[in-house]
Amino acid sequence: MASPQAQIQPCRYKTGKTLGAGSYSVVKECVHIDTGRYYAAKVINKRLMAGREHMVRNEIAVLKRVSMGHRNILTLVDYFETMNNLYLVTDLALGGELFDRICRKGNYYESDAADLIRATLSAVAYLHDHGIVHRDLKPENLLFRTPEDNADLLIADFGLSRIMDEEQFHVLTTTCGTPGYMAPEIFKKTGHGKPVDVWAIGVITYFLLCGYTPFDRDSNLEEMQAILIADYSFTPLEYWRGVSLPAREFIRRCLTIDPAARMTSHEALSHPWIADSTTSENNEDLLPTVKKNFNARRTLHAAIDTIRAINQLRAGGAAGMMDGVVSHDPKRGAAPSAKPSQVPQPVAEGSDPMEIDSRNNGHGQTEEMIREQERKIRETTQGMWRR
Repeated sequence: MASPQAQIQPCRYKTGKTLGAGSYSVVKECVHIDTGRYYAAKVINKRLMAGREHMVRNEIAVLKRVSMGHRNILTLVDYFETMNNLYLVTDLALGGELFDRICRKGNYYESDAADLIRATLSAVAYLHDHGIVHRDLKPENLLFRTPEDNADLLIADFGLSRIMDEEQFHVLTTTCGTPGYMAPEIFKKTGHGKPVDVWAIGVITYFLLCGYTPFDRDSNLEEMQAILIADYSFTPLEYWRGVSLPAREFIRRCLTIDPAARMTSHEALSHPWIADSTTSENNEDLLPTVKKNFNARRTLHAAIDTIRAINQLRAGGAAGMMDGVVSHDPKRGAAPSAKPSQVPQPVAEGSDPMEIDSRNNGHGQTEEMIREQERKIRETTQGMWRR
């Protein structure tokens, strides 16, 4: 399918508040000047995107193929370019991101997680039927259309999606995506396709049921090594005893190393945990556990980011890290915020790293482990600022 060319024209939209930002784009609320209707505009800076314009053209081509075809896929309303920017105008999703929505709920059950995964799978199956692999499925790319409880869940951000050429059995070999959600075959560079989306669904399901991802580690390398051999478990038991066996079996079928043996999106939709979730006998409220684990891991990653940045400075990496970048002094004793999908980089060699225990090989933290981690973080960060 030929990549569409956006026509240069005056902007017909007035932009408002910022909804999100990336390395070369910003998402703003916008209103059509003539109709007064509100949308979301992904404003892409041409100068920052120089040499990578094909990524935007591809995103437009993907959205044109699937927009308005499925209720759980964000609709492309318009696309055009001005002298300095490219604009992708889509539906305005006012309901927020998936995990934020869950955390605002008064309670949250396994059947709720199954409903969310069913909606996501339905959209993924539609994409696959139309020859498209998303390649970047993660909670941050799952949005709600409105704040209402019965609002549609939407798959967004098709920047890494690709249209597959089925006749030539075209496979993709570029390493891309968010590390914790990437399938083994992406790291192996042996060629990948639609099965990578089902693997990501497995990771998202695990995350929705406990508050941390199955391969969460303290470095990209450790995370990749765990993914390559599917090194995960349903532990500690205190966080998984309220999760049913069908839910765990569904995750195992998604997190199958061999993509040929992995469930397809349609097979996943027919799995008993998805197809019969309304008959589940598990009525335990998962919200307290999910929120606690998510917040504990976010705090730990923020502290690790701080410690490793200072280790790099001590190792003489300050010049390289700050070349052309304005540095801001952190507040005393404070650690920078971090999203769960951000994975810290390994410490530079010879940096005499201050070690923080991993989360029991990424398999969750007990209450005692969380308290011990918090104590170590306090001691370590206090020591940094006294030096």
